Amino acid sequence: MKAAVYHGDHSVTLDDVPDAVIARPTDAIVDIEYAGVCGSDLWTYRGQGADAPSRIGHEFVGTVREVGSQVSSVKAGDWVVVPFRYSDGECDYCRRGLETSCINGGFWGRESIDAGQGEAACVPQADGTLVKALPDGGRPDESLIPSLLTLTDVFTTGYHAAVCAHVKAGDTVTVVGDGAVGLCAIMAAKLLGAGRVINAGSSHEDRHRLARLFGADEVIEARGQEAVEMVGTLTSGSMSDVVLECVGSAQSFTTAIAMCAAGASLSYVGLPHGVEIDVKTLFYKNITITGGMSPAHHYIGSLLPAVLDGQIDPGMVYTQEYVLEDIARAYADMDQRRTIKPMIKVR
Repeated sequence: MKAAVYHGDHSVTLDDVPDAVIARPTDAIVDIEYAGVCGSDLWTYRGQGADAPSRIGHEFVGTVREVGSQVSSVKAGDWVVVPFRYSDGECDYCRRGLETSCINGGFWGRESIDAGQGEAACVPQADGTLVKALPDGGRPDESLIPSLLTLTDVFTTGYHAAVCAHVKAGDTVTVVGDGAVGLCAIMAAKLLGAGRVINAGSSHEDRHRLARLFGADEVIEARGQEAVEMVGTLTSGSMSDVVLECVGSAQSFTTAIAMCAAGASLSYVGLPHGVEIDVKTLFYKNITITGGMSPAHHYIGSLLPAVLDGQIDPGMVYTQEYVLEDIARAYADMDQRRTIKPMIKVR
């Protein structure tokens, strides 16, 4: 079968790889229909993630082809959403809603052989991992698939930022970052009742437009101290009740802290790179730091109704569709900011 393989700095190609097969009775084979390219994939693409060569991709949806003898929650023919980490659904962490810390879980292409940007994948711990989009396992309407695909990672990550920060009705929320996760965090904050959402750090007009479609009330092009000052101006000096950090760089984290009002919550879901925290500011302003890796599986079930009934449409974050054969171009376009987030049509 064909699958995307990372071969080193700025090199992802579509290669022939071994077919996905059932290895354990708890496995299932999923024929992948659509996949996404994630911002964290770009860290690998730029030589700052997994070792080469390795399979890549962790956002995918599709149809179950075959299940192992111990799988009971899904059957062949079911259309499923696949979270970005697999989990058994039974350990203490899973029962607490922290499937990303599952003691028997793992990440696609690292702890598992298969990954999400390919024709098929063997899914370990299928009962604890796979989520049917519809109760009967049927295939959802085609128009809903982009939004369902976001539940594998990008929207559930933005949602995790807002949930961890306890966004509530009337809050002023500033989202740092204009990438796909930042855009989803805007929509999530609005879904939870935020009264005002400011998006900071957006320097591209296409991202401005999308930020507003996702619910941003104001968009700030500036970054760093200039952005902090602009948030101060917009809030008449009171700053933000909540700040959602969706980038992961040292500058974005420092900026996010400076945007916090006294007693604010700062939630981070951008994978940190080179971040050093100003603990004194946190202390003197009583700022709460929260966030981390999103347990996507924990949120999918509760978010499915909002997607299926059209209450939210996070699938707008996919700004260009590619076929699997064009996976190298999809990575290059995202890396060069020619597209915000690629969606890959596999079949």
